[in-house]
Amino acid sequence: MIYYLAEWLNGAVQGTPWAEPLSFLRLFRYITVRSGGAALTALVLSWWLGPRVIRWLKELKFGQEYRDRAEEAGDLQARVLSKRGTPTMGGLLLVPVMTVSTLLWAMWIPLVCLTLLCVLVLCGLGFYDDFAKISRQSSQGTSEGVKLLVQTVVGLGVGLYLWWNPATSRLVTEIMVPFYKYPVLTGAGLVGVLLTVLVVVGSSNAVNLTDGLDGLAIGCTVITAFVFLVFTYLAGNVRTASYLQITYVPGAGELTVFCAAMIGAGLGFLWYNCHPAQVFMGDTGSLALGGGLGVVAVLVHQPFVLVIAGGVFVLEALSVLLQRGYFRYTRRRTGTGRRLFLMAPLHHHFEKRGWYESQVVTRFYILGVLFAVLALATLKIR
Repeated sequence: MIYYLAEWLNGAVQGTPWAEPLSFLRLFRYITVRSGGAALTALVLSWWLGPRVIRWLKELKFGQEYRDRAEEAGDLQARVLSKRGTPTMGGLLLVPVMTVSTLLWAMWIPLVCLTLLCVLVLCGLGFYDDFAKISRQSSQGTSEGVKLLVQTVVGLGVGLYLWWNPATSRLVTEIMVPFYKYPVLTGAGLVGVLLTVLVVVGSSNAVNLTDGLDGLAIGCTVITAFVFLVFTYLAGNVRTASYLQITYVPGAGELTVFCAAMIGAGLGFLWYNCHPAQVFMGDTGSLALGGGLGVVAVLVHQPFVLVIAGGVFVLEALSVLLQRGYFRYTRRRTGTGRRLFLMAPLHHHFEKRGWYESQVVTRFYILGVLFAVLALATLKIR
């Protein structure tokens, strides 16, 4: 919106005495300026709205009064403070701030609109799940089948849109992998659509599974979003994309504004979500943020880079899959289910090992930064 307003004003004053005083409006043509504006806007809005939204959630009694899964598993010994009663659905602060900031500072091109649409749909799914938990006062919300169905539809919609649009079909029909500058598959539309679905569904659920300790999911999301802020900017510039031998995606630079808004909103939310948390993100935020990262990774033709950049999310999701799979396998073979980890997701395993919550979060941040550096290294190591 600000870009369009600046362009309109700049055109309106051409040839008038106001042309020189308002020449600074040309700055808004630069993605770097608008990305900085989006990040700052999202950060300030989060700080300003945070106390009001938290108070509002408390008044609505949208708090976690039920026993969470860690508590049900008897894991309270590793926790210093009880989380009972803390407002959830913090995504109602995070997602609107991120969306408004993006709409204010980005050009409303199809790539941006597609990403925001997916984020809002997944936010709605998360809200429905959180509300079901609160209304039932149980950790059991929406069924896994319903979640997977909606996430699959979102991923399938993105994949098919890209495939059927001649301007973006290459993002689906050519499969790229890190550390290699040529497509490993070409003309693989169906494979690309399937990969898109897996990335969106996997990323959305992985961030959701990571959201179990104060500040963990949002901190790792900010780190991963920074990686894709770099990738979107480079992929949207024909010169840098050619020099680095990555896919040039017209319009991808506007996704830099989206990533900047995610970073700003994430840092603002972390202000209230750090230990001891004043508000939880809930599925309302985690499903949306994970899905948004997945969509951005697909739109810049780097879906496998997300696996590296979001390494913490991958480890968390793998721990759950391995725990479930091994438990079912041993129960079928021996009659008694066994566990690979003391508890899954992985952050609870380390809590069981005696780590303080703040230790787990800080050490996972360190891992997140290392994964981010490795992901950025794929730009030069080919």
